[in-house]
Amino acid sequence: MNIRVILSALVLVMGCSSWVAAQALRGNPQAGQAVYEKNCLRCHGDKLDGNGPEGQYLIVRPANLQAMASRSKTDWELLITISHGAAFTPMHGFRGKLTDQQVMDVLSYVRMMAPFDPLS
Repeated sequence: MNIRVILSALVLVMGCSSWVAAQALRGNPQAGQAVYEKNCLRCHGDKLDGNGPEGQYLIVRPANLQAMASRSKTDWELLITISHGAAFTPMHGFRGKLTDQQVMDVLSYVRMMAPFDPLS
């Protein structure tokens, strides 16, 4: 068998399995709501629509977590953004500021309010 075919298949299996695993990670949405309200609401808003009270003053607007562009992101992509921030935006990372459990809880809350939609 061609080594490229084997390597391609291996990469595909690894990529798909990590995507599925990321979708299975869950936290506590009730605890996540409290974390969200303390750390995220002022920019992303109470409806997760990017219209928080401080968001209007930012040059780069906060992400609308209800938009299809956000809802189509995998849990893994959102975890990376929550942990490390988003380059060239005011979204800073919360790694070291929130525990791993708090990050999982806020992700769970976001997914409860704006469910994953891979078809968008």
